[in-house]
Amino acid sequence: MMRSLFSGVAGLKTHQTRMDVIGNNIANVNTTAYKSQSMVFSDLLYQTTQAATGANSSSGRGGTNARQIGLGAKTGAISTSITTQGSAQSTNNPFDIMITGESFFIVSNGKENFFTRDGSFTIDGAGNLVMSSTGYTVMGWQVDEETGEVLADTVSALRVMNSNNLVYPPESTSQAYASGIVDKLDPSLSSTAGKIMTLTFYDALGYAYTGKFSIHTLGSDGQYYVRLDDIMDEDGVSLVSKYNLSSINEIASFGSQDRIEEEMLYQLLDTATYDSATGQYSMKYYPANILDGYSSSQLVNAAESTTLVVTDGTTVNEGDTVEVTGTIKLTKSELQAENFNLIYAAVVEQVDGEDVTNYYYYGKDENGDSVQLANSASGTDAALDNWTKALEGSFPGVNVTSIEVKSDGSVEMGFSQTFKATKTGKYSADAGYFVGENIEDPLEAYGLSNTSDTTYNIEFTSPDGQAQITKIFEYTGNKLIFDTDTGYFSYVGTPDTDAVSLSFNASATSRQGETISLTHFSNVNIDFSSLTNFNNGGTSTAGLTAGANDAAKSGSGRKRGEMTGIEIGQDGVITAYYDNDQTKVLGQIAVAKFANAAGLAKQGDNLYSATSNSGEFDGVGQDITADGDYMTSGVLEMSNVDLSSEFTEMITTQRGFQANSRIITVSDTLLEELVNLKR
Repeated sequence: MMRSLFSGVAGLKTHQTRMDVIGNNIANVNTTAYKSQSMVFSDLLYQTTQAATGANSSSGRGGTNARQIGLGAKTGAISTSITTQGSAQSTNNPFDIMITGESFFIVSNGKENFFTRDGSFTIDGAGNLVMSSTGYTVMGWQVDEETGEVLADTVSALRVMNSNNLVYPPESTSQAYASGIVDKLDPSLSSTAGKIMTLTFYDALGYAYTGKFSIHTLGSDGQYYVRLDDIMDEDGVSLVSKYNLSSINEIASFGSQDRIEEEMLYQLLDTATYDSATGQYSMKYYPANILDGYSSSQLVNAAESTTLVVTDGTTVNEGDTVEVTGTIKLTKSELQAENFNLIYAAVVEQVDGEDVTNYYYYGKDENGDSVQLANSASGTDAALDNWTKALEGSFPGVNVTSIEVKSDGSVEMGFSQTFKATKTGKYSADAGYFVGENIEDPLEAYGLSNTSDTTYNIEFTSPDGQAQITKIFEYTGNKLIFDTDTGYFSYVGTPDTDAVSLSFNASATSRQGETISLTHFSNVNIDFSSLTNFNNGGTSTAGLTAGANDAAKSGSGRKRGEMTGIEIGQDGVITAYYDNDQTKVLGQIAVAKFANAAGLAKQGDNLYSATSNSGEFDGVGQDITADGDYMTSGVLEMSNVDLSSEFTEMITTQRGFQANSRIITVSDTLLEELVNLKR
């Protein structure tokens, strides 16, 4: 009878233990990454009152089973559902990390390593990545400072927000490349300024500068040169003026000085007369030579006749205004096309009770307002003024003196247009040209003038004005040569060379004698091999870009960068982002895996420690993606407690506890009856 009492007590204790496990699970239903536990029962010791016997063949008696009386129940095992994944809870905190898979974070209290599935991390005051609940440091792999690669070595604390990681150091630009098209029909290539290209680059301190380069033709197909025109700081101020220098060559060099000589034979013929006694010339300036815009005037070129309004024998000085009058007949199609852009309309109107067709043109005045131009108003001041206003935008200085619109839409117009004289001379109406007298400069007589990069050497070959002229063109820069058969790049600077250097001097001396250090600049190697010499409608697209012409854009340089954010990848790699468009790997969160994760011992605070049955931690860990696991940033793993299962287990536990209590009650009653026998 006493055995049943102790069996009931053992049952009560065992069910109480199971209830303790259930209670702990329910208490941790909202604990981050908590892994639920379950308990199983096993029977306790047995008391054998009679041992089992075997069959006796000699007596013919059969065998009997042993008689054993159990002594109750005990806790068989408490298991942790450690490999069951909890649900995901989004937090949008980049330092909250969830592991998908069977791996564990490695954390340390400074003396020993622990393991956890709780990825609620934060940054402490020293910049370490730590558990937000305990302050234990998160362990991982550091980065090789020289290569920037993660070193898979013994795990150590990840100090992601140290002073070196908060900023990204500046770097000077060392590489650049040119790309695009150099179209030989582009008029800018033969202009004084050339085809402008700019290059933004950085010095070693992270300051930005803009180099101004230009491409110029050398006069032959496929042959050009590139020169450095200026370098400006971030405020657009030229370094030449900023440091009070004489030229940009005192700061940097780009190419070398070269020259091209071209010999020409000039004969004055009827354009000038030469007085060998005085050494002076009398030049003949035809209107196209002396009147600015005369040769390009569409009205003048299309006029049936023109007259210069200049009194015979009157000297016209440089800058004076000369009026040209003329008559012109323009067709309807000409008036509707460039440069007139007029709109034609034939309108039937009532005049004295009869239908009359009037022919109108519509145009825009100087304010962009529509004006009506009609034949019915021909000869009136209003009509002439309207025609003048409509044409002034395309033909500056024009004045319409008479107009008549024909029934076929054509127009007969009288006009005058003014031009400024570019030289001084006397006008001869009979000859139709101006005469400039007593010109002593032989270059002027030949229509030539020396410039900053072009000079002329003249050797007279005869007294009547014939001369051998050598044109000398000097430039500083790098030749840019293309294959004229294919249009592809051939070389820059010297044959078989793809790139040339923008080389900075160590120092410069201002006009006041002050020494300016230029050692913060680095030479920039510029690759021109991507340029082509194709037709692009007369427009060149050549431009310069910092960095090598590859995906990495190495050598592009950068300013000093401030950290703008941190990202933790699925592989645990921690990457910082900076406001100078740079990224930097700060380390990698390593993980641990165990042969028997259920053998880990719980240490509280969501921590586990390795045991002899879980397998030992090797001190290095592994990349989480090696076995297909991964991390998710901004998400936490929730508890894997299933309340429906826990409540069901609670019900069965309660019933078991009640039943065991009844064993004690009934046994007590039996004992009471036994005691009552002596009464």
